[in-house]
Amino acid sequence: MKKISAHFFKTDSGNQPVKEWLLMLGDPDKKIIGQDIKSIEFGWPRDYQPPTLVKNLHGKVNEVRSNISDGRIARVLFAVIDQKMVLLHGFVKKSQKTPKADLDLAKSRLRDYERG
Repeated sequence: MKKISAHFFKTDSGNQPVKEWLLMLGDPDKKIIGQDIKSIEFGWPRDYQPPTLVKNLHGKVNEVRSNISDGRIARVLFAVIDQKMVLLHGFVKKSQKTPKADLDLAKSRLRDYERG
């Protein structure tokens, strides 16, 4: 049984940035990321997740870490609000640390989401 369910963040104009990003990835990568998100939906809170899958970045913002093709690492930044896993931002990580711009974008989208 799902503990939380994933929802794509929508901009005021109706765009779903994480969904659009996922659609640009190859099918094997989409499947890996989808399975990792599903693991979180069924295993939340993150205390029950492998420590390599979920990490809290700042306040309500967490990241799903997915090992995708060619040794790359994809990240989906999300927040859990009212039993919803709101998918805020997705990217392929190029450095050890999550870039500030990516974290700031997720925080901005979270504020937009919470304002309704």
